[in-house]
Amino acid sequence: MRLGLGCLLLAWSAIQCAHAARPEVVIDPGGVPPEALQAINGAVEAITRLAEDQDGGEVSRLRRRAREATLSALETQGFFSPKVTLEVGEDIAGETWEITIEPGERTQVENVNLQFKGQITRPEFAARVDLLKEQWPLDQGMPFINSSWHDAKVGLLDAVSRKDFYFARLASTQATIDADNASADLFVNVASGPRVRLGPMSVSGLKRVPASLIDRYIQYAPGEPYDQDKLDDWQQALQSTSFFRGAFVTLDQDESTHRVLAGDEMELPVRVQVSEAPARRVTTSIGVDSDHGLRVEGLYRQNVVFGKPVWIETGAGVDKDNQRVFFDVHLPPTLKGYKDSVGVLYEHSDVEGVDNRRIGAAWKRRQERKAAGDSRVEYETQWALGVAYDKTQISGYDDYEVPTSVATWQWLRRDVDKKYDPREGNLIDFGLGAGITLDKGEPFYRSSLRLQQWWPIGRRDVLTVRGEVGKVWSDTDRLPQDFGYRTGGARTIRGYRYQSIGLDRGDAVVGAPAMAVASIQYTHYFTEMLGMNYFIDVGDAAESFGDMDPAVGIGVGLSVRTPAGPFYVDVAYGERDKRLRLHFSLGIAF
Repeated sequence: MRLGLGCLLLAWSAIQCAHAARPEVVIDPGGVPPEALQAINGAVEAITRLAEDQDGGEVSRLRRRAREATLSALETQGFFSPKVTLEVGEDIAGETWEITIEPGERTQVENVNLQFKGQITRPEFAARVDLLKEQWPLDQGMPFINSSWHDAKVGLLDAVSRKDFYFARLASTQATIDADNASADLFVNVASGPRVRLGPMSVSGLKRVPASLIDRYIQYAPGEPYDQDKLDDWQQALQSTSFFRGAFVTLDQDESTHRVLAGDEMELPVRVQVSEAPARRVTTSIGVDSDHGLRVEGLYRQNVVFGKPVWIETGAGVDKDNQRVFFDVHLPPTLKGYKDSVGVLYEHSDVEGVDNRRIGAAWKRRQERKAAGDSRVEYETQWALGVAYDKTQISGYDDYEVPTSVATWQWLRRDVDKKYDPREGNLIDFGLGAGITLDKGEPFYRSSLRLQQWWPIGRRDVLTVRGEVGKVWSDTDRLPQDFGYRTGGARTIRGYRYQSIGLDRGDAVVGAPAMAVASIQYTHYFTEMLGMNYFIDVGDAAESFGDMDPAVGIGVGLSVRTPAGPFYVDVAYGERDKRLRLHFSLGIAF
């Protein structure tokens, strides 16, 4: 039997009609709130995807499912007596579904009945029970939404079980809906179980790290009431040290270790499980930038020295302008998060005609903490006290040697969306310093303030404004080289050599008593990774703010986002020097 071309086309058309394309859906929301419409869209979208390439009978069933899914989505948002119609139509692209919603009145909470049983009903916990009832978030008159009902129950159980009542559970819960009157009566019964107290501590996973480090952070007397917040704090303290890759502090789940106390209370042992970090680590890095040329660094680090819970770090770094060797001993963080270290240092620098050699020793304390609640604000505070001996040679000017003792304090507040590549937020960095020459007793003081703000523009672009000021007060010209202010270079005023702006002394540029720098930069990103910078930098370092003659740098550059942070290549014109300069940096750690 032979088929003509017309018959083949008719057969092919029949096959195409038997398998429907995805229908186009139009929803008339009838005044439902945006969150309810979002839930409806998600439910219907999942069903329309199934309608693609289905035969007519299956599509008919899916239409019924779409209507039922709309009703279910409305119920999750508190609409229990809606009217939903689904009308089928046709257009040039195929079948259409028009869903019309008459939501009716939204159900509101009418009555809330919170009940408790177990040892939490003792008189000593009466105030806590009253507070739990007061903090219940789903109050009378509020819309009854499934997610809110679920979150309220979970939050109540968590509030009970995090302190004293480790075995707390929801004995029964019920939401009674009166669709005709659009009201909901809520009932929750929490069984607290017995009060739990902390028992003896067991530790596993220790090999090289001494047990005294665990005792440093986990301090309690057996018999104290269970408090999950304490366990979390102890775990965080252990994880914040460099001695462990991981740490877990929990109550022992083994029933054979549980002990019944007087009054039917329970005692559960505290279980500490740790995984130690590597004993030794060697890292090296190589980099190149426009300020210092080729730079090579090496670092050796060792956890636990002579069986003591300390770690040491020693290393060296070399580039054409700076050479440095150091040795530091770090103590474990204190219970309040203070990180103490002591160290010795030798460094040599030769920048803009100033050749400086330093030998020093110092104590440093650092604290990092987050703001309360869910805030992204972070604080860093650092104190330091050191002694040093500097030998300074100034090209074409008088050389000097000076022993000093210096104390510094620095406070930083960071509020950004990303720490290493911010797009929105701000940073405040404030520092103070005071010192004295040990041979002649001459005092000197220093203060500095750095501000930076990021604004997102559109979907990708960023506007950045930064400013920095500093001032030195001194009774001597023999200052340590890091106490005076010099500026210029890739991270300050682009278009000028590194630290080439300061006081002219002989053939050199030395640190000045006053410094002020400001910058504005706009970065336009062509893709998520590649962008172009447009910037203006301005500032000076001089005897006083009134003596300043600001140097201006104007330029453009390339910005590339990398996992290690943004990489910049900038070309800037220095108005004072009347020349173009290239600024860039590239580094690899291995």
